Amino acid sequence: MAGDTVITVVGNLTADPELRTIPSGATVANFTIASTPRTYNRQSGQWEDGDALFLRCSAWDSNYNPLASNIQASLSKGMRVIAQGRLTQRSYQANDGSQRTVVELRIDEIGPALSRNTAQVTRNNNGGGYQGGNGGGFAGAQRNQAPMQGGYQGGYQGGYQGGAAAQSAPAQQAPAADPWSTGANTGTSSFGSYGSTDDFGGASDEPEF
Repeated sequence: MAGDTVITVVGNLTADPELRTIPSGATVANFTIASTPRTYNRQSGQWEDGDALFLRCSAWDSNYNPLASNIQASLSKGMRVIAQGRLTQRSYQANDGSQRTVVELRIDEIGPALSRNTAQVTRNNNGGGYQGGNGGGFAGAQRNQAPMQGGYQGGYQGGYQGGAAAQSAPAQQAPAADPWSTGANTGTSSFGSYGSTDDFGGASDEPEF
């Protein structure tokens, strides 16, 4: 949405994603990403870890996008991930009765970072309606156009080929004096030998590349 703060974070999961169902019936996955910056120390010649950022994340299932369920089935503690989402702020009442406010990342997309992991992707079967409607409608339209294509091809090819055949006889007749032929009238032609090896210095004079 317009006005949302969208960020991308790279880090490691501190624990396995926790999948739960809230009273309204919605399914949510909660987990934390620890993003630790690394800097190179020129004096020691080694990489050093900075202070880690622990970012609480949430992902929700929907009718067409089982994001929370996919996260719980695919990601685990310690795995390095790339996540993109929107920063959100919510308030809640703690057990001691105090009112608290937290900032968390509402996940839109997430996946394993292939710099340190390998992954095998299995596609969910949640695009059947789109594929069926798209393929069926497109194929149906093609079938409906079959008579038009037949008439178009038959009329076009028949008329075109027939006209071309009628004109082929005069077009094949050579002129009385063909200047491109090798033996027309004079027995030699100024164009007959153009492009031979003698015109470019012969085989022994080829330029070096």
